[in-house]
Amino acid sequence: MIGLEAASVVFGKRTLFQNISFTVPVGRSLAILGPNGRGKTTLLRALLGFQALHQGTRHAPKIAGYVPQHGASQAKLTGLEVVTMGRAAHLGLFGHPSPKDREFAYQAMEEVGANALAQLRYDRMSGGQRQLVLIARALATGSPVLVFDEPTSALDLGNQDKTLKLLDRLRRKREYAIIFTTHDPNHALAAADDVLLMQPQGREEHGSVGDMIVPEKLAELYGVPMCWVDVSGSDEEARKAILPAFAGKEAA
Repeated sequence: MIGLEAASVVFGKRTLFQNISFTVPVGRSLAILGPNGRGKTTLLRALLGFQALHQGTRHAPKIAGYVPQHGASQAKLTGLEVVTMGRAAHLGLFGHPSPKDREFAYQAMEEVGANALAQLRYDRMSGGQRQLVLIARALATGSPVLVFDEPTSALDLGNQDKTLKLLDRLRRKREYAIIFTTHDPNHALAAADDVLLMQPQGREEHGSVGDMIVPEKLAELYGVPMCWVDVSGSDEEARKAILPAFAGKEAA
């Protein structure tokens, strides 16, 4: 489980969030949505213990698997070496990876379908390949908590789809408490059970995907009218997407 209880973060005279409470138990996935500057990344940092709370309590395990928004180049390290770094908390100050640690790393890479990247240099990988490696590194920690900061932000549509399918597969295993931030409500539809909306005026709303991903709440969140559309997936199964009604010319 991971969560916050009556928590606030304040920078000078600016309050990022105040008196917020929620928990994500093992077996559930939470998507966090909010406009730019609303404090989504700060909220994740508070959950992970990287950001001190002005007030309130953090509930989290000692180790969490974390995938940052932008992975450093890790020059000259192979994919396997980057993933093995996820075992660092288990090694001690002067410890070196053991065969068991490398086994954890190999298993994590297999889990995300990144075996072919084990010997490829991380700084020569594409954005989609790096993301797989970073997710494998998070899994290699062995933690039941996985935290992702905008996991699709730098990816093309194809790699976004692959990442969301992976997040959904991890969600369906019901072995992890998963939290991810995103700007796209359709990502919540694809890979979350619950949603936290960080509304622009300092108010938060927390509930199921079905209760939170609705046009009225999202229009308030982003200041743009939203509407449902019917789409068909590759398997021809009918499904819905929610889209912004941006201004533009009417179709001829």
